[in-house]
Amino acid sequence: SFLTYHEINFFKPQLDKANIQVHTIVEPNYLKRILKIRRFIRNSKANAVLAFLEGSSFMAAVAGLPWRKWKLVVGERSANPNILKSKKLRMYRWFHLLADYVVANSHSNLDMVKKINPLLPKKKMKVIYNIVNVPQIETQQKKYPNKPHIVVAASYRDVKNLDGLIEAVKLLPQEYKEKLRIDWYGNRETPEYADKMNKKINHYNLSDVIVMNSATSDIFDKYLEADFVGLFSHYEGFPNTICEAMALGKPVVVTKASDIPFFIDEGENGFLCDSKDVSSIKDALIKAIESSGNDRDKMGALNKRKVKVEFDRDVIID
Repeated sequence: SFLTYHEINFFKPQLDKANIQVHTIVEPNYLKRILKIRRFIRNSKANAVLAFLEGSSFMAAVAGLPWRKWKLVVGERSANPNILKSKKLRMYRWFHLLADYVVANSHSNLDMVKKINPLLPKKKMKVIYNIVNVPQIETQQKKYPNKPHIVVAASYRDVKNLDGLIEAVKLLPQEYKEKLRIDWYGNRETPEYADKMNKKINHYNLSDVIVMNSATSDIFDKYLEADFVGLFSHYEGFPNTICEAMALGKPVVVTKASDIPFFIDEGENGFLCDSKDVSSIKDALIKAIESSGNDRDKMGALNKRKVKVEFDRDVIID
């Protein structure tokens, strides 16, 4: 069963279909919320409690005081460097000492946690990557057969670094700009940022190179129409979009965020760059533009094989 403390029922239809119960405790007062959740967990007769994100993990740890019979696994899901600065977020990580295991979906996330709480034993810190699910889709025709086409699926926020990508494209020689097409699909989570980026694209006369699109439910089709899938974020938890692209047999152009360097080898199955170095992004784009169709096919095939080893459903469940 699930216990939530907000009325956000994103997955409830799937859980209802599977006859998995969802309990919700809505309490705006923080102290009362902690006490109500503690009481619920202690009365639940659970064998194990799995908590996700820092607030839930903190409340689950408190529920186990002064003693508990159940196993407790707390979860980390965001390698956000802000956790190194915030007193509250750092305090949450010290309560991980009360858990049996601390699980993250990236090594980079656990490295941050270990910096904050060096007393955590290594043996109880585990990485379990996300399962990558992609539908069975027939290979699509390339949308722009005469020029390298990069698709990016990311919201319009500063952390996703559309700004850095625009500045990098601006640095490209004109003949390379004419050879390149980038389609960015995402939600306008920060409208002011999106408007600012749109103005910058127009100011640099790059509207034929970089196109800002709305989010789409057909993103897998968009991946298949492209030559590369890109991600230029400053940081990520687990980069689902890149792993999905790999599963579909696409090479990638990506920053060294999260655990991406663990499974992307420069020039073998993609091109890597530094999110804060515009010249580095430019160089990665040039490598993508100069790659041949045969190079891209080889990189995509290698990515498909890697996904079966790293992110296959049965492997993750084991």
